Amino acid sequence: MTGQDRPGNGIRSMNSVLSTLRVLEEVAVRQPIGVSELARVTGIPKSSVQRCLVTLQQAGWLRVVDREHARWGVTMKALAIGLRGAGEQDLRDLAAPVIKRLAAETGETVQLGLRDGEDYVIVATQDSRHIVRVVLDVGTRLPLRATSAGVAIMARLDPADVDELLKRELREFAQSPMPSSDELREEIKRTAGRGYARNVSGWFRPHVASLAAAITDPSGRPIAGVTLAVPQMRYDSTQEETLARLVITAADEISKLIAAA
Repeated sequence: MTGQDRPGNGIRSMNSVLSTLRVLEEVAVRQPIGVSELARVTGIPKSSVQRCLVTLQQAGWLRVVDREHARWGVTMKALAIGLRGAGEQDLRDLAAPVIKRLAAETGETVQLGLRDGEDYVIVATQDSRHIVRVVLDVGTRLPLRATSAGVAIMARLDPADVDELLKRELREFAQSPMPSSDELREEIKRTAGRGYARNVSGWFRPHVASLAAAITDPSGRPIAGVTLAVPQMRYDSTQEETLARLVITAADEISKLIAAA
């Protein structure tokens, strides 16, 4: 019997796999989270936790979401695989009928996006029937704070998590008159109070009005968003509450589909 064939080697390999899966599960539940806390909640030595994190990062399951404090979070791959495993569908498939209906009801562009750490990534769109429309390509990646959907997501996060997100410097938008962190916190509070985010001719897209609501996973954690995007020239503020209710209803329906998948 060779060294590789010895039973003890197989047991160690299995334990390593189980430890890696345990780390992935805890990051998904507690993100963003650091090595020390992971070691404490799992009972796995810090050196082993670090190896698990690196392995999962190389496989595309985890990423560093707070480099300053070395805190980790899951990637979109983890969410997509989880949804497929539960119901043989990914988020786009689950949400497609809902965003199509919302676009038909409003006549405007609807965007579906996922949170990926500090960013928001567009994964599906349903175009407006109008010639003049809002266009944002699938795959576009933006900071959460640059989107109404991102603000809607942050309004559902713990204050400590919001503080971490607002520490990010947006160098790519240095030429734009960006709102301060305090201004964003106030907007996040207003969003939490009314249940949806609004951005009319905001700093990032000055000729667009958008209304957005967060999509949650079965634990209530905000993971995605639905946005209704309207050229400002066509936006009627007197219809905002009506449109917002439709957006919130769509986000809630997608959340329920995820929970049932």
